[in-house]
Amino acid sequence: MDNTILNALILTTLAGLSTTVGSLLGLVVRNPGKSFLSFTLGFSAGVMILVSLVELFPGGVETIGWVSAIIGFNIGALLMFLVDWFVPHDYILHHEDNIGPKKARMLKAGLFVALGIGIHNFPEGMATFAGALKDIKVGMAIAVAIAIHNIPEGLAISVPVYAATGSRAKAFWWSFLSGVAEPVGAGIAALFLMPYLNDAVLGWLLTIVAGIMIYISLDELLPVSREGGYEHQSIGGVFIGMAVMAVTLWMLS
Repeated sequence: MDNTILNALILTTLAGLSTTVGSLLGLVVRNPGKSFLSFTLGFSAGVMILVSLVELFPGGVETIGWVSAIIGFNIGALLMFLVDWFVPHDYILHHEDNIGPKKARMLKAGLFVALGIGIHNFPEGMATFAGALKDIKVGMAIAVAIAIHNIPEGLAISVPVYAATGSRAKAFWWSFLSGVAEPVGAGIAALFLMPYLNDAVLGWLLTIVAGIMIYISLDELLPVSREGGYEHQSIGGVFIGMAVMAVTLWMLS
C-alpha cells in the first residue's frame, strides 16, 4: 500500500479512536468539568476553522478555481446539514443531569448518541483522509482537531451507558464502535476515490471537506461549547486553537 494512503488511514484511525479516551475519562472521573469541556470544544473549532480556511479551501481553489471551490464548499456544508438533520447527536454539555434519572432512558439515549456519533464520524474520517492526501501536516492538524472533539463525544456515550448498565466494558465498547466509523469512512473514501484521484478530484474533495469542517465548527462545536455560561472559555479556546495550529503549520512548513 502507498505510504501516503497508509499514513492517512493511520491518522484517521487514531483520531476516531480518541472517543475511547473520552470513554475512559467518563468511567474514571464520571463528572468532568464543563468549563474544561467548553474550552476543548472551542479549541477544536478554532483548529478546524483555521485549517479549513488556510489550507483546505485555498488548496482547492488552486486546482479547480473559485466558482467550483465555492460549490464544493457548499456541497460539504449541505452534506453535514443532511446528516445532522436525519441523525442528530448530543454532547454531554447538553444536559445538566447527564441524560435523565431512569436507567432505561439513559441506556436508550447513550446508544442513540453512539449511533449518531458513528454516522457523523464517516465524513470526519473522509476529512482526515483528504487532508493527509494533500499534505501529511494538514492531515495531522485535522486529526488532532477531530481527536480533541471526539473526547467529549466518548463521554456522551460512556456516562449514560455505564449509569444504566453498571458495565464499564459495555460503555467502553460502544464508544469504541462509534469511533471505528471514522477509519471506515476513510477506507470507503480510499476505495472509491483512489482509482480516479487526480488534482481536480483532490481539489473538489478538499473544498467539500472544508465545508464539512466549517459546518461542524459553527453548527455543532461552538454552540455546545458556549452552553452553561462558559462563553469566555469557549472563545478563548477558539483563538488559542487557531494560534496553536497556525504556529504548528508554520513550523511544519
